[in-house]
Amino acid sequence: MKGPRSRQPDITPDMLLRAYSIGLFPMADSADDPELFWVEPEIRGVIPLDRFHVSRSLAKTIRRRPFDIRYDTAFEAVVDGCAAPARDRPTTWINDKIRSLYAALHHMGYAHSVEAWEGNTLVGGLYGVSLGAAFFGESMFSRRRDASKICLVHLVERLRAKGFQLLDTQFTTEHLKSFGAIDVPKAEYEVLLAKAIASPDLAF
Repeated sequence: MKGPRSRQPDITPDMLLRAYSIGLFPMADSADDPELFWVEPEIRGVIPLDRFHVSRSLAKTIRRRPFDIRYDTAFEAVVDGCAAPARDRPTTWINDKIRSLYAALHHMGYAHSVEAWEGNTLVGGLYGVSLGAAFFGESMFSRRRDASKICLVHLVERLRAKGFQLLDTQFTTEHLKSFGAIDVPKAEYEVLLAKAIASPDLAF
């Protein structure tokens, strides 16, 4: 369930940042739908940064360093990767408006990407929004085994090192729960969000 929503056709980057600060985020019904709507889930997905879990097999893979991990070098390509159909995701909610809004936030210094590269080929990544001491994960993709998982591990390590307090995943999935994601009621989430947003913007 996407939760309560209201349509808003004229979202600006500044409006989008304000929305994140009060617990809202935008989605589209499909990549072909030009409209966006606000989502405010009653139950929110969060990964507690102090309880992040990495399986033994994934930790072993990471030690082999199969990919070159980079940050913010190909933001729009990561969004493209997240928007592309995949075997487990034939459709996407990332439309042209989402692309342009988050590209604008990236140029403003608020949206970031974590990227997995094989040589000069982008094979996985994730992107999200940084505001205060909160990071709001938006989407991820893989074109190689474990690529997005390894990006998530590097994201958490970076957030911890920089002093972030909140990693918002919007919703939980079995995949995210394997890393320690939990469901948080709206009222509890609002307390976590307010505390994180009260912090000055942290460098990503």
